Amino acid sequence: MSNRKIQMPREVYIDPNIIKDTGEICKSLRLDKKILIVTGNHTYKIGAKPVIESLESHDIGYDVIKVDSASYESISAVEELITPDTSVLGVGGGKVIDVAKLSSHNKGVYFVSMPTTASHDGIVSPLASIKDPKTSTSAKAQSPIAVIADTEIIAQSSFRLLAAGCADLIANFTAIKDWELAHRLKNAPFSESAAALSIMSAHLITDNVANIKPGLEASARIVMKSLFSGGMAISIAGSSRPASGSEHLFSHALDKILDKPALHGEQCGLGTILMMYLHGGDWKAIKESLKAVQAPTTASEIGIPDDAVIEALIMAHKIRPERYTILGDNGISKEAAYELAFKTGVI
Repeated sequence: MSNRKIQMPREVYIDPNIIKDTGEICKSLRLDKKILIVTGNHTYKIGAKPVIESLESHDIGYDVIKVDSASYESISAVEELITPDTSVLGVGGGKVIDVAKLSSHNKGVYFVSMPTTASHDGIVSPLASIKDPKTSTSAKAQSPIAVIADTEIIAQSSFRLLAAGCADLIANFTAIKDWELAHRLKNAPFSESAAALSIMSAHLITDNVANIKPGLEASARIVMKSLFSGGMAISIAGSSRPASGSEHLFSHALDKILDKPALHGEQCGLGTILMMYLHGGDWKAIKESLKAVQAPTTASEIGIPDDAVIEALIMAHKIRPERYTILGDNGISKEAAYELAFKTGVI
């Protein structure tokens, strides 16, 4: 890997009720001149309100903006409220955090990641997934200066979101296989330390599936710690390679095909089953781990038609042609896609 800056959060808090200490943490980091809270309509009450109470108790001024999509329109609206003295707090799910991350990066100010769900690894990584009407792009942004993850709030969110986060982490297994393949066949830059951290993050989930249950703060803590280390692997690599391979290309293809895609992590979980089969790996173990955390293992469970799975498999290699994976440069045939999806039970 080339010599370059590796961004890491300065402070990380993964604890129950830590959100009440937001004001104190902002003071200690000297982020107390002006705060902009970026949140969502659903996360305002559970996340932003306790943040506001904590800031007020420490006499820290703030503004609030609610966003409902991870779009360039939302980013522009947030950027209009940012001054050189502003620190941005992203309080919400993945879309909110991506908007807060990229808008703060564009304006050159600090960003604090405050997730209310644990649905994907964007919580810590320096990349933001932004959608426009036709596509989803991964934009280079910045890692947060701090992560404040209240595991009590995360545990009370929909378990489907936590399960999707687990599935997104399990996808690291095939992402690393693809990365290693690209390194061997295309001489793609490869980081052994980032790959090892990514695999460790995935094992934190698969080794603890019996402990990941709805409503448990300890479960939320396991998943958050795993998402954190997975995000750090992305920071070390300087790309999403440690956490995004052919299984993510499959998910992005579904996003293009479907009017209402399923959760990102859910689609990546299905993709991991399929791509592990292509790699000749233990796809049945992947399937069992997904089942154990109540993540879907069939397309029908999340309302995805069989023909959409086949179409996504055929077109996935075109999503990021510069990123070599097990799908190769030419993809797979319709017949092979059918056999793959049928043999693994995804359709």
